[in-house]
Amino acid sequence: MAEENFTDPFGPEPVELPVTDVFDLHSIPPTDAKAAVEEYLAEAHRLGFRALRIIHGRGIGVQRDMVRAILARTPFVESYGDAPVEAGGWGATLVTLRE
Repeated sequence: MAEENFTDPFGPEPVELPVTDVFDLHSIPPTDAKAAVEEYLAEAHRLGFRALRIIHGRGIGVQRDMVRAILARTPFVESYGDAPVEAGGWGATLVTLRE
């Protein structure tokens, strides 16, 4: 019997990720990253997190810029900036959320 290969026309099934204080974008396809960050922030805020770390990688700064643009326009974000070297340096952003 021959194996059939096909492409799912509706794309891959959504994957639920547990919400913690660290969100690593390396596992998110770039086309989904913006929506994933927005959803992550909303859920982390809903769950009462105050301090987060978003790992976007160093690269050429595209993901970092996207993350920071979202943070800048999110009303419940109090502050954000580069993580210390031991927590990813400029490859990660630390975020403080308002209550």
